[in-house]
Amino acid sequence: MASASKASRFFNLADQREYAFCQAINRVARFPGVLGYFQLVSRLGDGGFWYALILAIPLLVPDQGPALALLMTLTGLACTLTYKVLKRRLVRERPFISFPSINCGTPPLDRYSFPSGHTLHAVCFQAMLLNAAPALALAILPFTISVAASRVVLGLHYPTDVAAGAVIGGLMGYASTQYVLFEMRVLLSA
Repeated sequence: MASASKASRFFNLADQREYAFCQAINRVARFPGVLGYFQLVSRLGDGGFWYALILAIPLLVPDQGPALALLMTLTGLACTLTYKVLKRRLVRERPFISFPSINCGTPPLDRYSFPSGHTLHAVCFQAMLLNAAPALALAILPFTISVAASRVVLGLHYPTDVAAGAVIGGLMGYASTQYVLFEMRVLLSA
């Protein structure tokens, strides 16, 4: 309970410091084209884009595609468990809830804000592809960046939520591919 109150005090202070920046970024959502773009990116980042990519990986990268698709699926599940546990324990309200002047550009999938699960998954998969299929990683980089930006533009996350999601996701994606590559080297050298 004490750790929850410490987190609550920390987030209250951080929320106040990030408010003006969040509000400024959220203002770009007033433009219909910008709002529509980030709503679409956010909706695709809910999972649809990643599911389609995982299904397509065996065709796009035939030599290692099936193994990579399985690894992305398993790592994605680990990401989901990680961000859900963190959100329930850390309990940071979303910017549009804490500050009524910040508009919610699309309904959130869950209540709390920290860390950004969309960003966590996007950066995780980006890191995995960077290790296993760099050309494909480069092709989807604009989408990954757009997913991360959409979270603040749509009033759903603070920049620190997105940064934390990116760090956690990047580490999980990198670690999972490095572990598998290490295991493959061990098996091949045996």
